[in-house]
Amino acid sequence: MQNKVPAVRMRNICKTFGSIKANQHVDLDIYRGEILALLGENGSGKTTLMNMLSGIYFPDEGTIEVDGRPVVIDSPKAALDLGIGMIHQHFKLVDVLTAAENVELGLEGKLRMRETAARIRAICEQYGFDVHPDQKIYDMSVSEKQTVEIIKVLYRGADILILDEPTAVLTPQETDRLFKVLRNMRNDGKAIVIITHKMNEVLAISDRVAVLRKGEYVGDMETAETSARDMTNRMVGHEVELNIERPDPVDPKPRVKVEGLTVRNVDGILKLKDVSFTANSGEILGIAGIAGSGQKELLEAIAGLQRVESGSIAYIDDDGAEEQLIGKSPLAIQHMGVHLSFVPEDRLGMGLVGSMSLTDNMMLRTYREGAPLFTNRSGPAKTAEQVVHDLEVSTPSIRTPVRQLSGGNVQKVLVGREIVSAPKVLLTAYAVRGLDINASYIIYDLLNQQKQKGVAVIYVGEDLDVLVQLADRILVLCDGQVSGIVDGKKAKKKKIGKLMTTVGGGDKPDEDD
Repeated sequence: MQNKVPAVRMRNICKTFGSIKANQHVDLDIYRGEILALLGENGSGKTTLMNMLSGIYFPDEGTIEVDGRPVVIDSPKAALDLGIGMIHQHFKLVDVLTAAENVELGLEGKLRMRETAARIRAICEQYGFDVHPDQKIYDMSVSEKQTVEIIKVLYRGADILILDEPTAVLTPQETDRLFKVLRNMRNDGKAIVIITHKMNEVLAISDRVAVLRKGEYVGDMETAETSARDMTNRMVGHEVELNIERPDPVDPKPRVKVEGLTVRNVDGILKLKDVSFTANSGEILGIAGIAGSGQKELLEAIAGLQRVESGSIAYIDDDGAEEQLIGKSPLAIQHMGVHLSFVPEDRLGMGLVGSMSLTDNMMLRTYREGAPLFTNRSGPAKTAEQVVHDLEVSTPSIRTPVRQLSGGNVQKVLVGREIVSAPKVLLTAYAVRGLDINASYIIYDLLNQQKQKGVAVIYVGEDLDVLVQLADRILVLCDGQVSGIVDGKKAKKKKIGKLMTTVGGGDKPDEDD
């Protein structure tokens, strides 16, 4: 498979940010005609390394060769001129423009949209893409937007492609289509690098795996000669148990009852339509759906953060008494034991205060409990220490400002703050987004601990493999409507993927046994 001369040869690559050594003397070869999976824990230096290859960062030390020739990559344009293109997880498209206009955006010379559209169709036919050049971005699905991003770099002549978490928000069917396209590009001689945390996808799509640990290159292996367990152990440096436990529900009783919930956002766009379900104590209710299907609005409505147009949301106590949540303030709902742990894209804008320490961010939950002129820091400090210990947060101290932590550690702080607050109902969305497999399994264990304590856990997740292993029941949303509720132990990913793209009939869908 591998040519004698790699498409890319990186040698002794080093990159430091202040006191943080992101990459230390990394050697990596990338070959044409193969798909390379780049693995590593959060903070292991995967994205930093690829950002240097794509011209976003410049290495402090080391050399890069392309096709055996030493090169200097000091900008994304320089990378593209060498045939290197990176497709980021968060798309960089202009919604009001068409696919063809986005492809042309930033290129020099006259616009020749007819020729551009013809070339896009040729690329689509060659590799198996399915996108219309004249379609507006705002009318596209997530997978179609991703297709436009890939076409953009191919249009510019890239034959070395880097994809960062490419399946994070795709359905199983969309993932299958993407993998078919990637195989077509590999067979055409492209060199493809995928950054991902999903071991099943690594085994399904890659030819070779390279592993980084704490900024250092651990080694590489042929995918056919390894296993998920072996790859994980190389990533973390010790044995990791990969089976997600799913204890039976603990004396399940109705805890949150949602009936006929309809929600519009601030722009008047319908986000939830006639949603009904019950979440029970002592169980994990998973929520599945394509990004933007109403998951965020659903949790925020329960937590009192979203205005409700119609319907009801009732909290049911241990004695069976119901109390309406609609109309109550978020603080009043929190005092009832309903805690929302949402991981937004802007973790330090919406979730935590970056300039504040871990202790002070914990105190945001409890500062009202202090004396009139003083706040009680002893409790938040103990909470911060517990979160650091339980979730293995990498931080110099609990007094460190959270903005100095890596993205994965910021997320651990955000989720951990909610989990340790002894809720009756835990609403958690994208709790493991961007976390490595070791950190993710810590979160899964903590959610199961909450379940065993009788907490009603509502878990919005992106990874269907995790949902069908973790959740007792899975509610599927499509365009803001409930398209099905399935048994987590019997659920099939393909069926869930179909429900994610098909609105079912009926207000109260039957369980899928």
